[in-house]
Amino acid sequence: MKVLDRLEEWLISALMACATLIIFFSVLHRALASSRFAVVQDWALHLNFSWAQELCIIMFVWMCKFGAAYGVRTGIHVGVDVVVNRLEQPLRNRVVLFGLLAGALFTGSVAALGANFVWDNGAHYAFLKLFHMDLGPVYEGPTTPDLEWPTWTVYSAIPLGSSLMCLRFLQVAWAFWKTGELPRHDPTHVAGVDAEVPLVGEAVAEAEQKERAP
Repeated sequence: MKVLDRLEEWLISALMACATLIIFFSVLHRALASSRFAVVQDWALHLNFSWAQELCIIMFVWMCKFGAAYGVRTGIHVGVDVVVNRLEQPLRNRVVLFGLLAGALFTGSVAALGANFVWDNGAHYAFLKLFHMDLGPVYEGPTTPDLEWPTWTVYSAIPLGSSLMCLRFLQVAWAFWKTGELPRHDPTHVAGVDAEVPLVGEAVAEAEQKERAP
């Protein structure tokens, strides 16, 4: 699971970083293309960034799908649990477990329906073509307007992301069944920083207090 966790985090971070860079250079390209200097403008107009917006949209779709799975694992999804927390402990545990299993059922259903859609939208054709099999009347599938990628590769985010989200729901449900604990996200926590280390002011005050002690 640790390998899957790191892969999930790496994929989300890479998509976010790449989308940010593409947007930055796309905006810079627009600024250069409208420059008052003819040399700069001509050079910029020779660069083709018409694909940038479409690629960023695709990246954000993939980032959202896998980010949702990450949210289930780390407990950062917003939830209204005022009523649930007022229930007696045995009943609360049952309600929480039911909610987690319901989430797993829903995301699993979306993954299955999404996989069927992707298969019919061109993945079946690509599979047969890859292994040099008879294509017959199999539908090739559409492509994206700018990048001209097969749309089934873009829509694959639905079954893949939903499958991972379903797995995360089951993982959290199993941990809750065994320990009674749910993942909690602390927005004040910074990775790599020890929460027990005193602040600078606290450290100075503690040092002065030790100096004054007999």
